[in-house]
Amino acid sequence: MSLLEGVFSVLPTPFLDDGALDIESLCRVVDLFIAAGVNGLTALGVTGEVARLNDVERHTVLEAVIDQAAGRVAVVAGATSDGLRTSIEYTRAAKDTGAAAVMISPPRMAKLNSDAVVRHFAGVAEAVDIEIVVQDFPPISGFTMEPALLARITREIPRARTIKLEDPPTPFKTTRILEATKDIPVRIFGGLGGVFLLEELLAGATGAMTGFAYPEILVEIISAFRSGNVDHAADVFYRTVPLMRFEFQEGIGMAIRKEVLRRRGALATGALRAPGAKLDAVTIAALDRVLAWVHSSYPMKMEASK
Repeated sequence: MSLLEGVFSVLPTPFLDDGALDIESLCRVVDLFIAAGVNGLTALGVTGEVARLNDVERHTVLEAVIDQAAGRVAVVAGATSDGLRTSIEYTRAAKDTGAAAVMISPPRMAKLNSDAVVRHFAGVAEAVDIEIVVQDFPPISGFTMEPALLARITREIPRARTIKLEDPPTPFKTTRILEATKDIPVRIFGGLGGVFLLEELLAGATGAMTGFAYPEILVEIISAFRSGNVDHAADVFYRTVPLMRFEFQEGIGMAIRKEVLRRRGALATGALRAPGAKLDAVTIAALDRVLAWVHSSYPMKMEASK
């Protein structure tokens, strides 16, 4: 549990223009994020295009991330599946490869109910001795977990006492969960590109687990907040949230993130696997503008370049 706090950067899966995995770029992203001061990395997440990977590629990606991290930070691995047996297999493989925890969403199924969700997480916890990050992201799972259900999961499944909230309003939901779990240690990560990070911290969140291309900004916000300098945390957040907002656009957010990471020198290309979106000239021009504004308002350690 002590490892799961601060900033966990959700990694993209880099591809070459022909759609093949680009492990060299993946290793550069790992190094870039660790140099930014993150506490951990999350591989095989939704924004890592995990749905476009086969099982061999999943293993290749996770093994490369853990090898490149080389124990410098903790690694969380996505292990979501619509079937319990498959989720257990993914979880066991993640542990065997060296992951510190797994991230799992509710299984996608017709007429899913709260009891079935609890059984799913309990089944994984009973099968594999590893920490579970419960991902609350209804657009992917198709199921909305109310605060009471998330609190119930943390009570009934001690290995699942870390939650990644991505169902707005996340600050409000954070407060409700923590009110219902005052007597047990529960950790809540914000996601959603960091766009509600300050408010989530004010509500009691432990950090951020998201794929924002400038994780050093998230690190500074959380470090300042934890040290009691809330005004500085707020200043950094308000100066940089336009970039977080722009990057987190539904449908094209991953393409924007990859383009920024390409400009930072980490990715060889910004390619997504089909049917991933491609950026048009208007979006590129808007990205140029928001990057220029943020850089002028909040100079960053590594300048972006076209």
